[in-house]
Amino acid sequence: MIKLKTNIKCAGCIEAVSPKLDALPNSEWNVDLDDPEKKLTLTGDATVEDVKAALEAAGFSGEAIG
Repeated sequence: MIKLKTNIKCAGCIEAVSPKLDALPNSEWNVDLDDPEKKLTLTGDATVEDVKAALEAAGFSGEAIG
């Protein structure tokens, strides 16, 4: 399981990043907008680098946590 602190702030942001994250191999993801760190949790075959690249391609950033 991968967890990242992100700068995703709203449902519109999730819509913008969804195509990039959905394209990651055999992965399921979720962003907790209620968490102050806006944690993105991902399970599957993607690496932290894959997730960061997908976020950056959509104009967002992520920092690996715990």
